Amino acid sequence: MSFFRVAALSVVALVAATGLAHAQDALKKDMIGQWELSTTERSKTCVVTLKGDAAGQGSKLELEPACKTALPFTKDIAAWSVKGLDIVRLQDATGEAVIDFTEVEAGIFEGLRQGEGVYILQNLAAARSMAKSMDQMIGDWAMVRGNGQPICSLVLTNTESGPDNFQVFVKPKCDPAIAQFNPTQWRLERGQIILMSKAGATWQFEADDNAQWRRVPDTADPLIMLRQ
Repeated sequence: MSFFRVAALSVVALVAATGLAHAQDALKKDMIGQWELSTTERSKTCVVTLKGDAAGQGSKLELEPACKTALPFTKDIAAWSVKGLDIVRLQDATGEAVIDFTEVEAGIFEGLRQGEGVYILQNLAAARSMAKSMDQMIGDWAMVRGNGQPICSLVLTNTESGPDNFQVFVKPKCDPAIAQFNPTQWRLERGQIILMSKAGATWQFEADDNAQWRRVPDTADPLIMLRQ
């Protein structure tokens, strides 16, 4: 291999390494602060404070005392670090991953623990704002068609029904299509209301510009949820 080719490859490697270092530094800077670590629908939560000070093979963090009860795996977390371009790692004292997170939306990270499921890491203020939004969902709702004709009434509750889900009560005299679907659980997930049937089928609703929730994907005869 010629000297010039070796030199060119060395420059490329240096540029790549520099770019990676800059990306890691930027992500690390963005992560310093308070975060909420939770199950997907926040039925179990704890506050994690990520710091910039070095700690062993990573950086310091603090877990609120309730973490070990709410999320037992957190007892193994001793530090945090940034790996690759976009992985935020909560690690044990040896540097091994307890859980790795990647950003799925602005300020929202997802991590998977085999045999347990998906966990969410998000900015604490944003998480508490989401909790307030969820509280606002609780109560009586009407389902209407696009022409405004009411076809069903239901109640979203804050009564837990299985992991991360809550009970739904459908009132009598609903449209046959809704009665057949027969939602029994709901949750708020990434800005959508998710209704679930006993059989495990799901309907998703997104808020529109008119402060109402439309079933997605949209159809020529939309199904809309309105707060009563």
